[in-house]
Amino acid sequence: MGASRVRQLFAAAKEHAPCLIFVDEIDSVGRFRSSSPHHPYANQTINQLLAEMDGFEPSEGIIVLGATNQRDDLDKALLRPGRFDFQVYVSPPSYEGRIALFNLYLAKIRAAEDVDVNKLALGTVGYTGADIQNLVNQAAITAGLREDSEVTMAHLWDARDRLLMGPAKRRPLDEESNKVSAYHEAGHALMTLYTSDSIPLHKVTIIPRGESGGHTSFLQDKDSSFWTRSQLIAQLDVLMGGRVGEEMVFGQDRVTTGAGDDFKKATSIAENMVSRFGFSKKLGPRVFSGSLEEGLQLSQTTRDAIDSEVDDLLNASLTRAREVLTKHRSEHQMLAEALLYFETLSSDQVRDVLAGKLKVPKGPRPTPSASTPTSKVPLKPTPQSNADT
Repeated sequence: MGASRVRQLFAAAKEHAPCLIFVDEIDSVGRFRSSSPHHPYANQTINQLLAEMDGFEPSEGIIVLGATNQRDDLDKALLRPGRFDFQVYVSPPSYEGRIALFNLYLAKIRAAEDVDVNKLALGTVGYTGADIQNLVNQAAITAGLREDSEVTMAHLWDARDRLLMGPAKRRPLDEESNKVSAYHEAGHALMTLYTSDSIPLHKVTIIPRGESGGHTSFLQDKDSSFWTRSQLIAQLDVLMGGRVGEEMVFGQDRVTTGAGDDFKKATSIAENMVSRFGFSKKLGPRVFSGSLEEGLQLSQTTRDAIDSEVDDLLNASLTRAREVLTKHRSEHQMLAEALLYFETLSSDQVRDVLAGKLKVPKGPRPTPSASTPTSKVPLKPTPQSNADT
């Protein structure tokens, strides 16, 4: 949209006034003006838009609406009084809103009786209406490809995982890689169960997706805009569980790069705790994040203090993870062996394994899961409780 098209748009609007002008993705035409000679047309477009909205010629009877996901990219002049006077933030749906959306889209397909919209809503915090619609559509496609008559909860969870991390792949054929994934994910799962204030466990799997060799997923029990210090510490402890799970079995010299993403997430949490949230005991209730990003206004002493605090948080979590998993070493072994056999375990199945209610059958391990959606291998294992009666 160039300056001439902006003029044409407002001219047409005046002819048909009263009317609305709606500009979707307004950041594409209303970005910060640049002094670079390489962007003259972009500057002319935004200048013309500003002139039309409150310039010399009146525009009575015309209301201009704009929508964007990149508010910070908008030219500040657009947000001044007389242009866009009102700014409305449209947040992602609440828990109740997500339930309503799942009911809406599931009503259009044949859903199985096991579908629980309450659990689906808990597992989709931050999802938009379009995200939920896409998830249900993907689940229906998978059910169709597998020639299943109904869309089950397993189809829906599989669709969520596929959208988040990519399609499932075949497990590695070498036993060593499978064991590493099993002990790594078992470490995360156990830390979740034995760490206060951790996000509740949803499931743990060693089926690879995307760049992940397996994953442990969680299910928040409520929507929240805030995290307590103890909850963030718990997240750090759980993230350290994967590396410690490997370390306990294979030794420090044989740990893998599998914990790289865990450490990246943990470092980000720790840095935010110190530089944004005022959770540092040494530095106190100060915010350093803007200065850190800009590389300004911080003395070397302050930088060193921030780094030291971040290191202390991460190392303390690593120590706690070692203590917890050492104490529960036998359970770690049991859970890893169950993962090697069943591949995926729900939170209830994890507890059954640890309680001795779900045991690994004797004999060869099942064939690794296929990566194609048409495979008749179950989307997730359905281990049956085989406790002694």
